[in-house]
Amino acid sequence: MIPTKSVGISILLTILLGPLGMLYSTISGAIIMFIVSVIVTIGTAGIGLIITWPICIIWAAVACSDYNDKLLNLKQK
Repeated sequence: MIPTKSVGISILLTILLGPLGMLYSTISGAIIMFIVSVIVTIGTAGIGLIITWPICIIWAAVACSDYNDKLLNLKQK
């Protein structure tokens, strides 16, 4: 039996750790957002994180929810 992932924990980790916190819910998304965040941080002296951090939080929550939905659909079959 594969356990589901908690959306709340996903959001909390991403709020605290940003793209690294996304590793709980989506590894590929975390890698993409880490690279984007580094580029944006260098290009805007950190101000761009105001945009990228909330994107990370939303992406992590959606990815975790999608994972749980797919898992539950597999269990029903």
